[in-house]
Amino acid sequence: MEIATAPKVAIALPTLRQSLLKKAFSFPAMLAGLLMAAVFVPLRDFNVDPGIWWHMKVGEAILATHHWPTADTYSFTVHGAPWVAYEWLGEVLLAWAYRAGGLRGLLALDLAMGAAILLALYALASQRSRNSKAGFVACGLLLALTIVFFTLRPQMLGDLFLILTLIVLERFRQGHTRTLWLLPPLFMLWVNTHASFVAGLFAIAVYGLCGLVEIRWGGLESVRWTAAQRLNLGLALLASVIGLVFTPYGPKLAGFPLDMAVSHPMITAGITEWQPLPFNVQFGKLFLLLVVGFLLAQIVYRFPWQLAEMTPLLCGMVAACLHVRFLQVFVPFCAPLLAVMLSRWIRPYEAGKDKFALNAILMTAIVVGVVRFFPSRAQLEQRAAQHWPVKAVEYLERHSVPQPLYNNYAYGGYLIHELDGRYKVFIDGRAELYERTGILADYASISEVRANALALLWAYNVQSCLIERGEALATLLAASSEWQKVYADDMSVLFVRRGAGDSGYKAVRHTP
Repeated sequence: MEIATAPKVAIALPTLRQSLLKKAFSFPAMLAGLLMAAVFVPLRDFNVDPGIWWHMKVGEAILATHHWPTADTYSFTVHGAPWVAYEWLGEVLLAWAYRAGGLRGLLALDLAMGAAILLALYALASQRSRNSKAGFVACGLLLALTIVFFTLRPQMLGDLFLILTLIVLERFRQGHTRTLWLLPPLFMLWVNTHASFVAGLFAIAVYGLCGLVEIRWGGLESVRWTAAQRLNLGLALLASVIGLVFTPYGPKLAGFPLDMAVSHPMITAGITEWQPLPFNVQFGKLFLLLVVGFLLAQIVYRFPWQLAEMTPLLCGMVAACLHVRFLQVFVPFCAPLLAVMLSRWIRPYEAGKDKFALNAILMTAIVVGVVRFFPSRAQLEQRAAQHWPVKAVEYLERHSVPQPLYNNYAYGGYLIHELDGRYKVFIDGRAELYERTGILADYASISEVRANALALLWAYNVQSCLIERGEALATLLAASSEWQKVYADDMSVLFVRRGAGDSGYKAVRHTP
C-alpha cells in the first residue's frame, strides 16, 4: 500500500506548486500589480495629512504608557478638558510605523494601506462582475477619486473596512453565508479605528431591509431572503452592533458619529473635506462624468440591478455632492456596478490564453521599480521641510521663545509631535474638541483678522505667534508696533510680543 501511495504524493506536490505559481503570476494577479504601481507613483511624494503628527503623538503615548487619554494635555487653550482618542487603534499603528522606520516607515504604511484599499476594491468589483479585467478598468477609472484621500490617517483603515464589509455582503448574496461572521470582529476593530463604521452598518441594514420585500420594477428588483438568510443576516448585524461597545472607552466611541453630526456645525461649515463637492477641480469633474455616464448607459442598455446595491449607490452620490469626504463612501458603492457595466464590452479572463512568463516579468519589474524608486530618508526629510515648519521648530528648540505660543491650525499637530510638550499649542487638528470649548470660533476670528483679532490675542495672553508667511495675520502683526518678527523663512514666520520674556531677540532669516 505504501509503495502505491508514494508516487501519487510525489506527483501531487509538484502539481500543487505549479497551480499556486500559475495563480501568483496569472493575468488577474498582474493587473493587481499594476494597481499597486498606480498607487506608488503619486504616494511616493509623501503628501501626508496635517493630522498625522498629533495622531502619531497620541499613539506613541498609548504605546509608552499603556493608558488611553481622557483629557487634553497638548494645548494651553483647553488643557485638562475631557477628550478621548476616538481613533486610537489607527494612531497606535501610525506610531508603530514611525518607531520602526521613521518617515520611510510612514511612507511604507501609506503605500501598504493605499494598495490594500485598491486591491480590495479590485476584488469587490471583480467578484460582482465575475470579470477581473472589467474590475481592473473600473478601479482605474475611480483611482483619481480615491487617491486624493490616501493621506495616511486612520480614515484609510475605515475605507478598507467598508470595502471588506461589501465583499462579505456580496459573498452572502452569492450564497456564502458563513462569511457573515467575519463582520462582528471587523466592526470591533473598526469602531476603535474610525467613525466611518456607520457606513458599514448602513450597508448591512440596506441589504437586510431590501431582502424583506419582493420587487420587480423595470430593471430594478429585490429578491426576498429566505427565513434562514434573514436570521443569519440579523444575527450578524446584532453581533456587529454589540461589538461596538468593546473599546477602552465603552460605548462612547460608538456615539461619536452622532455627536459629530449634530454638535459641530463649524467643522462641517469650515473644514475643506466637509465642504460640498467642487465641480471645478479634476476629481469633481470626473465624478460628474461618471454619474452622467452611468445614467446614460442605464437609459440605453437598461442594466438590471438589485435594490440592495442601487440604494447605497444613490445615497453615496448624494452624500459625495454634499460633502467631499464622502467620495470615499461613493467609490466602493460605485465600483462593482461600474465593473458590471464595463463587462458588457470587456471579455472575461481566459486562463488558457494566459502568458505566465510575461506576467512574471512585468510583476518583477514593478517590484524592482518600487524598491529602486522608494525615497531615501534624506529625500523624505527634504519633502517634509517643504510642507511643515521644520526649520522654525529648530529655532524654537534653540531659543527660549516666550509662551503661550499661538499657531495656525495646520501647524498644531506638527508642533505637538516634534516639541514633545515643551510648547503647548493654541489649536491642532482635533477640531471637535476646540469647537466644543469655543476655541475654534476664536481661532477663526484671529486667523481671518476680524476686528477683535488682536484683542483675542491679548485675552489668551499670547506672547508669540508661529504662522504661515502668507497669512493675513502675518501682515497685521508685521505692521503692529506691539510685535517683533524674530524668525522667518520661505514657509513660516515667528513673531514675539515686544517686551515679552527675553528682550535679547535678534531677527533672523533662514535660507533653505
